[in-house]
Amino acid sequence: MSFIELKHISKRFGSLVVLRDLNLDIERGHCIVVIGASGTGKSVLLKHIVGLLKPDKGEVWFDGKRIDTLPERQLVDVRTRFGFLFQMGALFDSLTVAENLAFPLVEHTRKPPDEVQRIVAQKLRLVGLPEAGAKMPGELSGGQKKRVALARAIALDPEVILYDEPTTGLDPVRSDVINELIIKLQKELKVTSIVVTHDMNSAFKVADRIVMLHEGHIIFDGTPEEIQKSENPDVKRFVLGEAGEAELATLNL
Repeated sequence: MSFIELKHISKRFGSLVVLRDLNLDIERGHCIVVIGASGTGKSVLLKHIVGLLKPDKGEVWFDGKRIDTLPERQLVDVRTRFGFLFQMGALFDSLTVAENLAFPLVEHTRKPPDEVQRIVAQKLRLVGLPEAGAKMPGELSGGQKKRVALARAIALDPEVILYDEPTTGLDPVRSDVINELIIKLQKELKVTSIVVTHDMNSAFKVADRIVMLHEGHIIFDGTPEEIQKSENPDVKRFVLGEAGEAELATLNL
C-alpha cells in the first residue's frame, strides 16, 4: 500500500461537484505537485488528505490506516504527522515569530520551555531566519512570512508537508527561495511533500511527479519532463499559460 491513498473520492458543495471518483496514490519521500485551474479542487484535495474534509464517497488512507472515518479526537493525532503551509502563511499577528513557532509545540507536546526554545531556534536556522524570533509578523516581508510559516509547519517534525500555493504573492526571486527551501526540506528531513500551485516554474523545479486536475478528474499524472511533451490540449494550454476558446469567448474576442 502507498503511503497516502485516495480511493474513488467524490465531493460536492451543494450543486457544485468538485471531485469526481478521483484516485491518487503517493509514495513516501516523494514530492508531488498538483496543478489545475482555479476551482478544480486542488485545495479541497489537500483538505481530504489531512482530514479537514470528509468525502461524500470514497476512502482516504494514510500509512496503512483509513482516516476519513476516524473521529475528530483520533484525527488530531494523525494531523500532528502533517505540516501545512497555508497560502497566506496564517501567522498569528499578535505573537512574535518565536511564539508562532512555539505554538504547535506547546499545544501538542509536553516539552519543557528550554527544549521548545531550542527547537524554535533550530527551525528558524533551517529556513534562513535565525535572528527573526523577536520580530512581529508585521515587521516581515512577504517572503519572510512564508519562511516563518514554513518553519512553524515543520516544528513537530512532520512526515508530510502540504503546501497550498507556496509562491503566491511573491516575486520571482523570493519564489525561488521558497522552491529551494522545499527541495532542502525534502532532502534533509526526508519528508513527503504535496504542493498545490499555479506556478509552473515552481512545479518543474520541485516535483518528482506532477498531477493535473480538470473538472474533478486527474487528466495527467507523470514527470515534469513528460508533462512538457503531453498532447492533451487542456494540459498543453495550462503548461504554456495560453487561454482557450472558452476563456476568450467571455471577452467577446
